[in-house]
Amino acid sequence: MDNKTRDKKDKAMSCSFCGRNYNVVKRLIQGDRNVYICNECIDACYTLVQKDNEKTSKHLTRKIPTPVYVKERLDDYVIGQDMAKKVLAVAVHNHYKRLISETTDDVELEKSNVLLVGPTGSGKTLLAKILAKILDVPFAIADATTFTEAGYVGEDVENVLLRLLRDADFNVARAQQGIVYLDEVDKIARKGPNASITRDVSGEGVQQSLLKMFEQSIVNVPPQGGRKHPEQQYIQMDTKDILFICGGTFSGIEDIIRRRIGKKAIGFGANTDLTDDKSTGEILSEIKMNDLIEYGMIHEFIGRLHVITSLMPLDKDDLIRIMMEPKNAIVKQYQKIFEMENAVVEFSKESLVEISERALERKTGARALRSIFEDFMLDAMFDLPTDGKDAVYVVTPDVVTGKTQLMPKKLRKSA
Repeated sequence: MDNKTRDKKDKAMSCSFCGRNYNVVKRLIQGDRNVYICNECIDACYTLVQKDNEKTSKHLTRKIPTPVYVKERLDDYVIGQDMAKKVLAVAVHNHYKRLISETTDDVELEKSNVLLVGPTGSGKTLLAKILAKILDVPFAIADATTFTEAGYVGEDVENVLLRLLRDADFNVARAQQGIVYLDEVDKIARKGPNASITRDVSGEGVQQSLLKMFEQSIVNVPPQGGRKHPEQQYIQMDTKDILFICGGTFSGIEDIIRRRIGKKAIGFGANTDLTDDKSTGEILSEIKMNDLIEYGMIHEFIGRLHVITSLMPLDKDDLIRIMMEPKNAIVKQYQKIFEMENAVVEFSKESLVEISERALERKTGARALRSIFEDFMLDAMFDLPTDGKDAVYVVTPDVVTGKTQLMPKKLRKSA
């Protein structure tokens, strides 16, 4: 055998992963299509798999936070919405307690997916994000309006599980214990309470596509994301232990609830609606499954969302508290930014009232706060690194309304 032939043989009989020749390893195992793996690579792969298994096992058996603890942590970031916090805390605690006990008891506990109904900016998405942070589990968020029924242009519903896999670093076992938040589910309602006779690819069709995912099923997840790569090897995920939380504004559903509960009194001159003196929040708190079905959600979809709770609209006092109290409150964020430049920014009580009133006018809840702050803080933030050293800034109602500009005042020297 000449040297050229020997070199070709040595190269062919080398580990396909590390490149080591069969002469320098203890064992070289051949697979299909002349693919080889050495004993050292096998050991390395085994170690990685063991670490993943230990991480998953630790996740399953660790102590689950109590509902009281979960609610207290939610209170650190979300103002108000006490009932929604309690409902979520109990649902999440029972769900993850179920993961630990299901292998040790003959009684099988079923999971309870959650539906959050409330106006925009009331904290639905934030509640789901904080829950995932508290529990230290993979978390994925998706907008239901981007989904379309299979076979049509748009995003596959399975892609939300791909996001969960990515958040779990493609550890399938850990991803199968995560939380998925689907926002804007009210936008996939069908156009009426009756079954559609035409294709509703972004409404009823999407609801039908989500059904199997919400309960126990094996879903083929495309690792490259969707229909553009039909040749890809799918990853199978069991959705039995994935907690699904759905959120939506369901704009106009309060009218459906009013019609149901607003029974008129019987008798001469009785023409007053019993719901006239109730606020929108009070009306939403009485939401029932039939109201959602009349809105356009199909029976099977709502039937898989076992816990339904509503979030209250935010009032002026709530918005003021949101600006000041949470750990990531917007006022604290700006104070931190100014502190990094050795400056101080103060907000008068009257200015916070003015900001809250302007936010209410926009009717987007707490989401309006950031844009309002950015408007009147822009010029000061622009000059802060150059002209704001050792200065104090005071935000007044005139600054918020734009009548005056936020200007620095030199700090007095300490004695």
